[in-house]
Amino acid sequence: MRSGRLAQVHNVEDMRSLARRRLPRAVFDIVDGGAGDEVTLRRNRESLDRIALRPRALADVTKVDTATTILGDQVSVPFMLAPCSSARMCHSDSEPAVARAAGRLGTAFAVAGGASEKPEVIARSATGPLWYQLYMKPEHRANVELIDRVEGAGYRVLCVTLDSAIKPYREKDLRNRVGIPLKITPQLVLAGASRPLWARDYLLGSAGLGRVAAKLNPLAGRGAGAPAPAPGESAGPAVDVMAAKRAYDNLADAISHVKSVTPEDIRWLRERWDGPLVVKGVLRGDEVPMLVDLGVDGIVVSNHGGRNMDGAPATIDVLGEVVDAAAGRAEVFLDSGVRRGSDVVKAVALGAQAVLVGRPYMFALAAAGEAGVDRVLELLRNEVVRVMSQLGAASVADIDASLVDTRR
Repeated sequence: MRSGRLAQVHNVEDMRSLARRRLPRAVFDIVDGGAGDEVTLRRNRESLDRIALRPRALADVTKVDTATTILGDQVSVPFMLAPCSSARMCHSDSEPAVARAAGRLGTAFAVAGGASEKPEVIARSATGPLWYQLYMKPEHRANVELIDRVEGAGYRVLCVTLDSAIKPYREKDLRNRVGIPLKITPQLVLAGASRPLWARDYLLGSAGLGRVAAKLNPLAGRGAGAPAPAPGESAGPAVDVMAAKRAYDNLADAISHVKSVTPEDIRWLRERWDGPLVVKGVLRGDEVPMLVDLGVDGIVVSNHGGRNMDGAPATIDVLGEVVDAAAGRAEVFLDSGVRRGSDVVKAVALGAQAVLVGRPYMFALAAAGEAGVDRVLELLRNEVVRVMSQLGAASVADIDASLVDTRR
């Protein structure tokens, strides 16, 4: 049964408000904030809000079917879950919970290259299609080993990020002296003191980094005067410290030493990866023909949610250009700024095969763990159904450009 708190959550903004109350300010700013002056962050929302919906009055919407396909996979809704790094900073349920929620909804989940769990661990919790977001490394061997791992774990789609070769300049994070991976610092400890529920979960959760006492004293948590563990016996929290350290090291390695992606890299990946190949971070139509010629199956129109380069265009404003350039030779997706089911419908109307949502489920994870993710996905799905009904679209195939007005 849904908790009373979640029953009062009616949209993503409500979930965001809960997340703000639960997370330390510095951690909330990591999830919520953007690069520079956050112009692109605001632009994503403003451009989506400016698009008007134009309903067809004479349409039978007795039954509305939101099912569609994403790169050949049947999904229940025209949206999927975007890659977001370090979900554990929101809640110790982390990425496995997100994978389970996506599976229950019946949609795909793109696991971040900077996930706080290993890709194999996340895959064991998934029942829906899995993508893996790849940050290309300068060392060829590292790329080969990672691709082999995710392929062996059952990931079907490889999603290469193009827009992260340079570390972003996020001024809020600099002022707060935090970043990804999240380190235990005096500033974070002080911030956590004002959010005890988060601190307890982060420090004592399933693999929180903060088993500091246990790291300093292997007997911590076993009681005063407790004997050392017998051979083969769990040392309790001390074991979790090492698991947490490995998770931290994996995350730090995944998002550091990233190289620029070249056409030669895409060509090599196409030869190396048998499944669908997607590139993420395209904002120009003139790059699309070359990408398609290189064998790319999908293109995500993305500005990294306004988190990387400030001043980039809103993704919805360049979606049509990319769709036209793809000319049906590759599926086109969109992310960045999506907060409502109506945003999903607008993007599909303008040519997107589906939409990727990220911050909404991160807010939900922070607010209420796995139950929160279930709730926010339910809200988005219900709104897609409602908006399609109001527009006179009985199926995703009925959603087209005639249902939106992009004039300013």
